[in-house]
Amino acid sequence: MSTLTAPQTIVGSFTAEAFAAQLAKQKSAPAWWLDRKRAAYEKFVSLPLPKRTDESWRFSNITTLTLDGFNVGGRAGISTEAPFGPAHLAFANNTLTSRTPLVADLVGRGVIVTTLAEAAEKHTELLKAHFMAQPQKQGSEKFAALHTAFVADGAFVYVPRGVEAGAPIVITHSAAGAGAAVFPHTLVVAEENSKVTVVDYFVSADSAAHFACGANDLYAGHGAQLTYVAAQNWSRETLSFQFNSTVVRRDARVQSLNLHLGSRQARHESLSQLAAPGAFSEMLALTVTEGAQEFDQRTLQIHQAPNTKSDLLYKNALRDTAKTIFSGLIVVDPDAQKTDAYQSNRNLMLSDAAEAQSLPGLEIQANDVRCTHGATSSRIDPEQEFYLQSRGIRQAMADELLTFGFFEEVLNRLASEPLHDALRELIKTKFKK
Repeated sequence: MSTLTAPQTIVGSFTAEAFAAQLAKQKSAPAWWLDRKRAAYEKFVSLPLPKRTDESWRFSNITTLTLDGFNVGGRAGISTEAPFGPAHLAFANNTLTSRTPLVADLVGRGVIVTTLAEAAEKHTELLKAHFMAQPQKQGSEKFAALHTAFVADGAFVYVPRGVEAGAPIVITHSAAGAGAAVFPHTLVVAEENSKVTVVDYFVSADSAAHFACGANDLYAGHGAQLTYVAAQNWSRETLSFQFNSTVVRRDARVQSLNLHLGSRQARHESLSQLAAPGAFSEMLALTVTEGAQEFDQRTLQIHQAPNTKSDLLYKNALRDTAKTIFSGLIVVDPDAQKTDAYQSNRNLMLSDAAEAQSLPGLEIQANDVRCTHGATSSRIDPEQEFYLQSRGIRQAMADELLTFGFFEEVLNRLASEPLHDALRELIKTKFKK
């Protein structure tokens, strides 16, 4: 039965029998891990599906959020090469399919890149402390519980105190086969004064309908520098959820950039907690929409300590009848004096039929802060378009060039030129017919 026409049920394909089968495959995992999964499944079952009256789902298409018609226990599928270089870990349909060892120098200095399954055995305390440690607060508690219950494996990256990891650590997560349900997860722990770049690539190996329910946890210890890049390129029939949780400690810096290209309907929730003085979080996103795609972006910047800074810039380019929703909130706790927070959502409308909804917000409980937020939606400047066309550039190419000009403000914030170029090449695929 098509996932688009299947009747909605509160658990869909993720029944108690399906959960028991998944749990049986992980019977050798530590007891605490299995207990956490059991509790998560109970929570998933107890929570209702979103309703149109829920403020956290305002403007979202609720009728297409069916959980029916998917399967968890599919074959490993096909590993997909990442455009960012060889993958250190590659997962296909929730199963590790290949791994590229770290260079000996990094291994000798204590850097760890392994699977969640191995981390549960060998790095129990770290996994306990950081895996899904921050509860979701943006409306998708049910789907986050589903992720915790069914996640079978994922990536664990650990960089010890004072170590610089050098080249990006690349992880791929792929889905293959009609109705495949995948639960990708990446956990990054950057200890005090360490430095690391991690890249997640989410991709479908075919054009079938998939269900993707992923999460990533980022922890930056005192003085750490963590760069996280995620590129989502699921099939155009995929229903996708992705949850980000970032914790930034004293004088640490986290830069995250999310590129959204694939899926028929995608919801991305990002929570950034600035937990100690001097913490800085830079939250960036680029979205290219076409056809009838819907991208739903919900963000929460929480300033919990004085002298912290966050800077959010989300840019969307909309074509055809596509739709984007941005809802962002900056929260400043009473003790978070000298907060500097910025939030901007900008939409480039490439079609009269496209729709962009923006809901920026502030919740300030301190009196010595600087917080600004805003949203804009505009068309391509007709004079710029005419200038390019007058020089022999057809309209489709002119719009592509002007869209890249619109995106460069975000891409140029990346310090790595190879990452900048790889993301540009991925975006180009969205314009190819």
